[in-house]
Amino acid sequence: MSTDRPSPAGARPFQAEVSRLLHLMVHSVYTEKDIFLRELISNASDACDKLRYEAIARPELIGDDARLAIRIETDKEAGRLVIADNGIGMNESELAENLGTIARSGTRAFIERLGKDGENSALIGQFGVGFYSAFMVADHIEVLSRKAGEDAVWLWSSDGANGFTIAPAPEGDAAKVARGTRITLHLKDDAKNFLEDYEIERIVKTYSDHILFPVELIGADGAAKQLNSASALWQRSKSEVKPDEYTEAYRSIAGQLDQPALTVHYKAEGRQSYAALLFVPTQRPFDLFDVERKGRVKLYVRRVFITEDAALLPGYLRFVRGVIDSEDVPLNISREMLQNNPAVAQIRRAVTAKVIGELETLANKEPKNFMQIWEIFGQALKEGIYEDFERREQLLKLARFRSTVGDDWRSLSEYVADMREGQTDIYYLVGESLDRLKASPQLEAAKERGVEVLLLHDPVDAFWTTSAPKFDGKALKSLSQGDVDLSAVPLKENATPKADPPKDVGDLISSLKAALGEEVDDVKVSQRLVSSPACLVANAHGPDRTLERMLQRQQRGLNVKPVLEINPAHPLIAAIDRARLATDLIAVDDLAHLLLDQARIVEGELPSDPARFAERLNRYLVAGLNAPNTEGRPA
Repeated sequence: MSTDRPSPAGARPFQAEVSRLLHLMVHSVYTEKDIFLRELISNASDACDKLRYEAIARPELIGDDARLAIRIETDKEAGRLVIADNGIGMNESELAENLGTIARSGTRAFIERLGKDGENSALIGQFGVGFYSAFMVADHIEVLSRKAGEDAVWLWSSDGANGFTIAPAPEGDAAKVARGTRITLHLKDDAKNFLEDYEIERIVKTYSDHILFPVELIGADGAAKQLNSASALWQRSKSEVKPDEYTEAYRSIAGQLDQPALTVHYKAEGRQSYAALLFVPTQRPFDLFDVERKGRVKLYVRRVFITEDAALLPGYLRFVRGVIDSEDVPLNISREMLQNNPAVAQIRRAVTAKVIGELETLANKEPKNFMQIWEIFGQALKEGIYEDFERREQLLKLARFRSTVGDDWRSLSEYVADMREGQTDIYYLVGESLDRLKASPQLEAAKERGVEVLLLHDPVDAFWTTSAPKFDGKALKSLSQGDVDLSAVPLKENATPKADPPKDVGDLISSLKAALGEEVDDVKVSQRLVSSPACLVANAHGPDRTLERMLQRQQRGLNVKPVLEINPAHPLIAAIDRARLATDLIAVDDLAHLLLDQARIVEGELPSDPARFAERLNRYLVAGLNAPNTEGRPA
């Protein structure tokens, strides 16, 4: 390759996010810089995969150069490292798109996280910006590429700081690329160790041994030495694969550096024949909560890579990484037809059942290891309770929850085994904070009777609970929605029986309804409260309060009015009743609104009119300080 580097005068600017990313790479302090080679080899492998797939319909793209491989060359004297492949290649527009932008959601958040977490270099591979990691070790990079089926060879060049240039390759350089891509790294002084054969062999063995294409190191004499096994590990028997080989395969397939928390490896024969090698990570993938909820399981057909977008697992299992290699799916199937292909649908159903079954086995045999998975991926798994009716019971059995019983996670099976005498339902409370849930007044009656309540504080909990699920024949019932009757459950020994409400409580409720008007759907005597004056609950036929708040923040709320429940035995309610009996309608109005706003604050909401709330509260505070025995409205 020519040593004359293109002038930056005609440089094209990088996308803003790429510039920030490159700044991090150029000034990198990562200790595991060798991942750059893993990333470039992975990209080269993808290019070979894409060519092999395209050549199914257009065999002329491969022509006489049918042996796809990845080659590494070193030039110690010049300080250059070359990674070349004879895959699909890129034309001018593809070079600009692939090496000048990051067309992916969440880019800014990723870069901010990467900048804060200097040691977590696994993020680079997770997010798929591996090419840019080469600037950790190189101060200048040149990329020669000829797209399969095209004549032009293009030269992309950059120092990582001043944008990039793309120009037709000089004739001498163009001759080096019959097809595919050739990347030349001009290594920094502190990265010259990556020119040593033993270092390159170590990195390839560690990260890229199971790349399906030969990775060859070209020696000084021009001889090629294959560094990887280039075999489909998933086609081998489980008994032949060592644990460290699974780890290497996981890191290569998933582009991460952690250990797999669970490995699922099996072959299926019968109506559908396929091999599956799947992994559950120990670290949360960066894209776990992307709105697209895309899976990352790769589909192969008879060892030919087809796509990573086949949706081989449902969205709630999108954290699973791995490979499924089918013997029956048509090799020339288009990506668009995959969604409706019967063979793919059968594989999807079987693999989903297998993964959930393996999680069940892990939960039973190795509960501590399962809890590590649940704490990271439980929110995603709970999406399946709402989406996957067929497996709802299985997923509910897998689910773990915080509850009012201790600080440990609880399963529904444990909950049912510990249910109180007379209890027929499983009770839960949905909210946005575990601490706020623990302090909720809606728990008071349940605590008095020793009834365990599940505390659901993940955003997804507000959705899956709307499906009215049952477990072991018992309904899951919200303590913040509809009527709740715990009278069949005996009180705990030290609990005081609740007094019956006064006979004229109906008149008080009518006064409260008149004062609050359209701000509430109804006012009722509460069966939930023991020591608090009031609480807000949802109508039995509407959305739960937490779900309604979430929808309102997205401008999708139904503006459903809450039900105000009161505790007639509480002094504040008694004071409102005295004001009613004294026909002090202004005091009733003030105290009714203070009661409602107080209930809103306990729920984590703001008063409907904060200024009016403060005015009312201040008047009653001042009156209380000046006249301790004052009843009703202050003067």
